[in-house]
Amino acid sequence: MSVRDGRVAGKKVLVTGAARGMGRSHAVRLAQEGADLILVDVCATPEGLEYPLATEEDLRETERLVTELGRTAVARVADVRDETALRAAVDEGVEIIGGLDAAVANAGVLTVGTWDTVTTEQWRLVLEVNLIGAWHTCAVALPHLVDHGGSLINISSAAGIKGNPLHIPYTASKHGIVGMSKALANELAAQSVRVNTVHPTGVATGMAPPSLATVFGEKRPDLVPLFMNALPDPMIEAVDVSNAVLFLVSDESRYVTGLEFKVDAGVTIR
Repeated sequence: MSVRDGRVAGKKVLVTGAARGMGRSHAVRLAQEGADLILVDVCATPEGLEYPLATEEDLRETERLVTELGRTAVARVADVRDETALRAAVDEGVEIIGGLDAAVANAGVLTVGTWDTVTTEQWRLVLEVNLIGAWHTCAVALPHLVDHGGSLINISSAAGIKGNPLHIPYTASKHGIVGMSKALANELAAQSVRVNTVHPTGVATGMAPPSLATVFGEKRPDLVPLFMNALPDPMIEAVDVSNAVLFLVSDESRYVTGLEFKVDAGVTIR
């Protein structure tokens, strides 16, 4: 099938955290089905994270993968915590690709620790990237959507449905995304802007603080069952999440809003 006949043929989509992992997967999957992309990533590692984030080279590789599929890609370095910089990047991208139909707030970070070791600095970092960053993504996309409708997809987590321990700021941020998205879904329905959340279980994306195994293995092995999927696979692939994103960008979901779309291998029913 030609991308001209794809499920999102001709749509223009913003993806944050696009340089690698799920963000790259979303971009490539959407391009395979005919979308043009604005790709945004911070391409730097904020102080306080145990693991490195993507690089500018990673972002250029995502851009290459999209253009290799015959679609237009505009890649820009911007921090979702900085609304001014993000707005400038998105406005420029919209001008280049000729509009905007959807935005995927995918950028996120994870810290690990028991309740008595988590710091205020970790709280600020995680909430600013995951929750306020998702809000900024919606806020800069919406001026391009409210006149003709569109789709906002905010990537939450299984941790946005259940009370995942040992990364409390992350769990709080992902629950916050749900509340924000449902409120926006109500407020924007009159403008035909749909707002939904996607809730993956564990995905191998590089979001892996080295201390995670230590905290589980040495301090709280009793909590491991909370993270076990019902289906037999311990992890899912990024493309499984991207297929949900594709559906929510497409007109197949034109009457879907306020949905908590679980792609969680059953972890939230345990």
